[in-house]
Amino acid sequence: MSKKYTNLQVTKLPKQEVEMTAEISAKIMAEMREKAISKIKETIEIDGFRKGNAPENMIVARVGEMKILEEAGQIALETVYPDILEDEKIDAIGRPEVTITKIAPGNPMEFKVKTAVAPEVKLADYGKIAKGQKLEARSLKLEVTDKEIDEVILDIRRNVAHTRMHQQPGMSEHDHSHDDIKDEDLPEVDETFLKEIGGFPTVEALRAQIKEGVSREKETKAKDKRRTDIMGEIIKDSTLEIPQVIVDAEIEKMLAQFKDDIARSGVSYEEYLKHIKKSEEEVRKEWQGTAEKRAKAQLVLHHIAREEKIEPKEEDIKKEMEQILSHDKNLDRFRVRMFVDNFLTNELVFQFLENK
Repeated sequence: MSKKYTNLQVTKLPKQEVEMTAEISAKIMAEMREKAISKIKETIEIDGFRKGNAPENMIVARVGEMKILEEAGQIALETVYPDILEDEKIDAIGRPEVTITKIAPGNPMEFKVKTAVAPEVKLADYGKIAKGQKLEARSLKLEVTDKEIDEVILDIRRNVAHTRMHQQPGMSEHDHSHDDIKDEDLPEVDETFLKEIGGFPTVEALRAQIKEGVSREKETKAKDKRRTDIMGEIIKDSTLEIPQVIVDAEIEKMLAQFKDDIARSGVSYEEYLKHIKKSEEEVRKEWQGTAEKRAKAQLVLHHIAREEKIEPKEEDIKKEMEQILSHDKNLDRFRVRMFVDNFLTNELVFQFLENK
């Protein structure tokens, strides 16, 4: 099968990085444009047509040719970038920096990608380590006690009492001037209470659902701890040097997530920095150690995946991508694919280790 790209140039850069430039022909871009239009059709509603059935000229008129070209470019990169890595035997790791340098109707698309390259790693006997952790995990008992169930019910009673207090005349949802909730304010666990919190037929049914929920939470925490312990042991017994560029990429991911969390709380990032009396540079320095641990873990997972030939199925990648893009159509498809590919690969590696 002929390559979907031409004029490839690969340049080695300092700090374990490479830069790739290439071109995708006008013919291939025309094919990608058709795919882009089909995808955009499914999201556009035009009077007189069922969704997905509007003619192309009306779709182009609605969204504009440049929007279609950009979508076509992202679809093309999704296909071409993995092919380049495989053809050139480039062991890329981390988030690539992608720039479309030339795109126009009826013309080839030119692009540039810069990415970190995985350094050499001497892995510990990860199979043996995983087996040891598995044996240790089997000895743990994840029982849910009556006391734990009682504590959850007490929290629910407090929440119900708080809600009822705010429903009193003269009280608003955001009024916090009321007295603290006392034991005598707590509702009895009776038929009214059971109906109010979800229509449970009996107290036994409520306790059974709480027990199931607490059990799932304990299993999740135990699995996360086991994975952390496995990774910690593998890293400790492996020989690996992490290039700063990979650590910096982890810090950027941490910072992006941090800013997103701050924004959801209704506070600006700048206001938060003023509140904690720190600069972004100070925050980055504080995160250096955590970023190094995350970078080492990612490097180990990457090398195990390569060693064991572990990779997610294409249909699973596309399914996860579409789920993410359904919440935000403006996300960069290429970056979403890289994220999903990495996330699913990591999960498969952990499953592989857990089954040793």
